[in-house]
Amino acid sequence: MKERIDQMRRRAARYLGVRPVTVAPARGILSLSFDDFPASAWTEAGPILAEHGIRATYYVAGGLCGGENIGKPQFEVEHLQAAHAAGHEVGCHTFDHVSALRLTPEGLTDQLAKNAAWVAEQLDGHVMTSFAWPFGDVALGAKPVIDQRFLLGRGVRDGVNAGRADRVNLQAIGLESRRLPHYDLEALVARTADTSGWLIAYGHDVERDPTPYGCTPEDLDRLIRLAQQAGLDILPVGAAWARLSDANA
Repeated sequence: MKERIDQMRRRAARYLGVRPVTVAPARGILSLSFDDFPASAWTEAGPILAEHGIRATYYVAGGLCGGENIGKPQFEVEHLQAAHAAGHEVGCHTFDHVSALRLTPEGLTDQLAKNAAWVAEQLDGHVMTSFAWPFGDVALGAKPVIDQRFLLGRGVRDGVNAGRADRVNLQAIGLESRRLPHYDLEALVARTADTSGWLIAYGHDVERDPTPYGCTPEDLDRLIRLAQQAGLDILPVGAAWARLSDANA
């Protein structure tokens, strides 16, 4: 019963409380993002990103720092600081990596404030401007909270953002071993280029033997190369949003 109710709430949030935005950059954009984030999203993915000269977005749940999640060690403070110093965007999850479906609006506000204070302490006052919904759980009552606090929110509903999109529930694809076999990445990248859309990919660990929620280094490298060959700009989520804002001005 609980799962059925959650599914109904997710569906309601998909169609209601939409904050419409036009996605029409001069040319297509790919944004890479890592949620939570596992240590390997920096130690393994960081060198690949540096090799290609691109930056990504790391969505941080401060309460996971130095701990373990989905059986993998999570980031340490030095990983977060190194990613930030290298020019990668640091975005926001909930501090305790709790679903918005389990929180009241007031509880969500407290989680966001706690995460903001923790990140600012580690990164010399850094202010996070983009949000990713933990577990992809978008709650209708939570959307106004995200709308007021952040420029955008990223979900996990499959697809390319093109034309009209919901800026507090942007679509994305999973850079995850459980999802990648079901995608036609070439077609997704081509569609992004052809429609001048915005393709956002999210993942977790990056390892030779990833969890179902992670990918291999080769998977990450392949998506980057496909995007480069298609002429997509590869930007962190926040930088891509700034590009869209300029196009909408």
